[in-house]
Parts: sequence; structure tokens; C-alpha cells
Amino acid sequence: MSHGTALRAVLGIALLTVMDAVIKAQMQSHPFLLALFMRFAAGGLCALIVLALVRPKRPTRDSVIGNLIRVPLVVLTAGSFFYSISQLPLAEALTLSFLAPVFVALLGSLILKERLDRRIFEALGFGLVGMLIMVWPRLRGGVTGAELGVAAALFSAVSYAFNLILLRRIALKEHPAVIVVFQNCGPAVLLAIPAWFVMMPMTARDLLTYLGAGALGVAGHMTLTSAFARAPASRLAPIEYTALVWASLLGFAFFDEIPLWTTYAGALLIVAGAFVVSRK
Repeated sequence: MSHGTALRAVLGIALLTVMDAVIKAQMQSHPFLLALFMRFAAGGLCALIVLALVRPKRPTRDSVIGNLIRVPLVVLTAGSFFYSISQLPLAEALTLSFLAPVFVALLGSLILKERLDRRIFEALGFGLVGMLIMVWPRLRGGVTGAELGVAAALFSAVSYAFNLILLRRIALKEHPAVIVVFQNCGPAVLLAIPAWFVMMPMTARDLLTYLGAGALGVAGHMTLTSAFARAPASRLAPIEYTALVWASLLGFAFFDEIPLWTTYAGALLIVAGAFVVSRK
């Protein structure tokens, strides 16, 4: 995996983490289903604009089927994760979701027949130990009041792993702009009716905020999709851990969330694991 591909993945994760923070802020004043729908509706609008600008070739029948299959999975993944960040601090929700790279690497080997070498096992080991260190204080003290948030984060990790494996198969043959259109417009259509029942008046600032979140989501997904088209899923999996750095900073800056020392200890192991797998 080249350094350019690794940087693409890191940038994509950073953009998506900022989007997570924006949606978390919006869920403080808007119902969960409304915020989730608006995120995809705004993302769909931005994705269609990008599609009109880049004008990729028409998707094949297999590509359309593959992208449509991913739509419900995208809704489940995003819905469970956004619910978790509405119930948990941003950094903690990201920490629980870090089981996903473990599943990605293993599923990449089983489904895509990708080779798992020693460095990948070392990186995943670092990340898993780091994650356990960070969640230990919460597990030891119980998760009263946040059980559903924890369960949602863990479910999202499994769903996200399958999502990335399917993405890897499609990204090898399809233009990222086409994938991102399906990934945003499809969920927006599925969520339109549920969101209608919780619709409420929104200000111009709210609409601009959702539009910004949509743009961040499209940019992040296009960048990440491009990275997955250039490297095996198992090699990119540990880079997902860099989201913790952005989540910790954003949580502190905008939500007054102060990570414990265990968060930083775990983060050191996670960054070390990402460094190991990214070395030439």
C-alpha cells in the first residue's frame, strides 16, 4: 500500500468524523430520524452535483444491483452509529466501533481471499488492546443509562465491516461518484417516510448545517472509496483507528467531553498499530 493511498484513507476518515460531530450537534435539537434523513438528503444533493460534474460512464447492471444491496446496510450502519453518538461521548462511541477493522480484516480474508500477513495481525492486535484499555473504565463502572448506545455502537461495527467488504468489491470496478450517489440517495429515499412523521420546522442555519454535513460525507466517502479501490481492505482497516484522534479533539472542543487517561493510553497503541501496517 502506497503512502498516498494511506493518506487518502486518513483524510476520508477525518472528513467523516467531522460530519459525525456535526450530526451529533444537530441531534441535540432535532429528532434522531430527522437528523439521519437530512444527513442523507443533503449528501444526496451534493453527490448528484459531483456526478453531474465528473460525468462517469453509465453503471453496469451488476454495479446497480451491488449498490442497491448496500443501501439497507448503509442505513443500518449509519443509523446505529448515529444513535450511539447521541447516547455516548463521541470518542467512546468511536472506540466501541473500532471492532469494525478487526471484522474487516477477517472478512476480507474470508470473502475477498486477501492475504493476512504478520504486520496486519500486529496492527489489529495493537488496536484491539488499545480499544479494551479505553473502554475498561466504562465497563468496570457499568453502562447504566447508555446500554442501548453501547449495543448500537457494537452493532454498527459489525454492519460497517460487511459494508466495507461490499464496498471493496464494487470500488474495484465502479467510479466513486456513482457509489456515493447510491450511498446517499438510496438511504434518503428509504428514510423519507419515517422522517416525515417527526418533521419539524428548521431554520436556514439548520439547512446550511445539514448541507455542510452532506458535503463532508460525500467528500469523505469519495476519498475513502478511492483508497479502497487502491488497496486491500485488510491493509486499510487499521487506519480506521485514526478516527479516535479527531473524535477526541472534536468532543473536547464542541461537547466538553474530556477523555480519561486510558483513552490516551489506548490511542497510543492504536496509532502504533496504524503505523506498523502503513510501513512500506
